[in-house]
Amino acid sequence: MINKRLLVKNLLAHNDESTFYDKKRQLNLHSKEGKAKFLKHICALSNSNPSNNSYIVVGVEDESNEIVGDDFFDDSRIQNLVNAYLENPPKILYENVPFPNLPKDKVVGLVTVKPNHKTSSFKKNIYTILADSVFIRVGSNTMPTEQKIPYSKLNIETVISIENNSRNSIAHTLDGVMDFMLERHGDMTSKYKVFKELFVVCWAGNPKTIRDTNYLSRVDIELINEQVKLFYSAQDVVTISYDDSTFTITEHVQLGLNDKTSYYPLEELKIRFYENGYYKMDNKLLFEPPKYNIKMLHHIYNANIALLTKLQKGMQLTVRENKDFVHYSYTMMLCYLNDFNEAKNKIIEAKPFLKAHPNPLVYLNFKEALRILRKMKYNDNK
Repeated sequence: MINKRLLVKNLLAHNDESTFYDKKRQLNLHSKEGKAKFLKHICALSNSNPSNNSYIVVGVEDESNEIVGDDFFDDSRIQNLVNAYLENPPKILYENVPFPNLPKDKVVGLVTVKPNHKTSSFKKNIYTILADSVFIRVGSNTMPTEQKIPYSKLNIETVISIENNSRNSIAHTLDGVMDFMLERHGDMTSKYKVFKELFVVCWAGNPKTIRDTNYLSRVDIELINEQVKLFYSAQDVVTISYDDSTFTITEHVQLGLNDKTSYYPLEELKIRFYENGYYKMDNKLLFEPPKYNIKMLHHIYNANIALLTKLQKGMQLTVRENKDFVHYSYTMMLCYLNDFNEAKNKIIEAKPFLKAHPNPLVYLNFKEALRILRKMKYNDNK
């Protein structure tokens, strides 16, 4: 098993960005421009590495190589985005890797691009990239090409060497368990379970019971062997179940209007462990948006638009309006899910004001609302 924290360190220590790895301060998949840039790099890395894995490390300063971290990113449907725009898409894995020097809510993102053996190209336009565009890596740069891409084995030995030097050990596993339970979560209820005598899952959270259901809030869950954070949220709550072979996380979101809130199942992540050291993760979207009276939603939608308009004009919000603005992203999301098609754009349009608000919960709600909408957009059953 590869220890992903060691892998990130070895990638950063190997040399600067190259034909098999790239690094980013952060990913922006909220906009067409951000999606286009991400897809361009995926296309280039896949075409330049047909026989070995290639990587993107997210949460690293470009100039100094300093690990600064990024938000936990659990978009399990990132593969759907790649499939939607690329012909011959490679397999993509996005993992959240915790580092001891980072705050609890920050991780390093590790994007693994699996070898494809076929030329990847864009099958439709996105932002300034046209359909049929093909990209490759030339050194540390991503470049368009119109030439036929020759089959290459350039990076096989280098990448295999880096991956072999990142293999896990008993010491790394034990250190990881102790660090998780005693150092980072000594103030919370922490547990662990060993699966198939190979895998160790640790989780921590604050337990609470609502309507006879046991939830955990402020949840952190890690697969210790690979130093991968499976789940993290400062807001949402989860239920956890497991048997000898599986570990299941069901995430819930608290939604409602006029201070009437309920817990709605959002997504289920089931991890199945096998005797041969292999495991498989399956995600299933469970979310069914609540439906509301359209006349009431029109009133709420217009009230939120009025708040945004005041801020855009440089006007100050009243105490009551500031209180309403805390829930702006969630209420506009509920409007969007009830067929107010412009509501999503109004959430994104409000980002500068949400981010600048003195209450950090305002911007956190923004990120959570867009995360839910991303999941729904790229859900296979949508």
